[in-house]
Amino acid sequence: MKAKISFNRWTLIIQKLKKCPSSFEAISDFLDYESEIQDYDFRVSIRTFQRDLKDIESVFGIEIKYNRSSGVYQIVEDSNSGIKERMLEAFDTFNALQISEKVSNFIHFENRKPKGTENLYGFLHAIKNRQFISFIYQKFKEEQPETRTIEPYVLKEFSNRWYIIGYDSSKKTVRSFGLDRISDLEINKKKFTPSINFDADSYYKHSFGIIIPEKNQNPEEIILSCDAFQGKYFKALPFHHSQEIIKDNKNELVLKLFLIPTYDFIQELLSKGKTIKILKPQSLIDKIKDNYNSALKQY
Repeated sequence: MKAKISFNRWTLIIQKLKKCPSSFEAISDFLDYESEIQDYDFRVSIRTFQRDLKDIESVFGIEIKYNRSSGVYQIVEDSNSGIKERMLEAFDTFNALQISEKVSNFIHFENRKPKGTENLYGFLHAIKNRQFISFIYQKFKEEQPETRTIEPYVLKEFSNRWYIIGYDSSKKTVRSFGLDRISDLEINKKKFTPSINFDADSYYKHSFGIIIPEKNQNPEEIILSCDAFQGKYFKALPFHHSQEIIKDNKNELVLKLFLIPTYDFIQELLSKGKTIKILKPQSLIDKIKDNYNSALKQY
């Protein structure tokens, strides 16, 4: 129980400092308030709080520094903040489910869940130790599965699915493989030296989803329009990191994106139906129109 209280207290401290840098007094008041709400004693002395900061960095990899000039504690941001956010999100969910043994009346889970996650640890181990992996892969477009051997570089999540990205020596290129289509994973003891200098951020900089663009594909300026109501969703959850608002009024939101319009991006546009209109480029407009025309022929 003591360990659980400590763990919960760490997440509360992080939660408080994510909102704004705070003094020890403000953090202490926050922990007092949460103690009353959750019926646990999260109150700490300054000495225990200092130990908590070390434990938070050890467990979550989140560094918290004291700013002497302003008298507040603050989180030191770094490039791995996305991973840490997901760790905290997962713990928040787990912690919420601990409140009651019977939560079915209060939480409704989606019936769908991604497949293949049982191999996540194996993939991470192979990536970290630069070990070749082999597996049976079933393409959706092919009837017969095939054996693939790759240099695993990174795991990537997209649209509630996980993918392993790696260099396929037989194809002489980087490929992505959906974990839900992988079976019989084998981690080879033989280690590899990366065939290319792979950086996931650079590789997917101009991509929307998981599809790796062809070498001859270049990013394009894409202009989208929607009404103000739909625009609220796009402002809350941007299409892409390149998203820029070029018009925003009571009637219309116009967005500018700079990316490669791969298949998964086109599918995302189609899923929005009549709520958006592509203004530019003409090539993308033609592809969307072709898809809608083909769909109409089925009715």
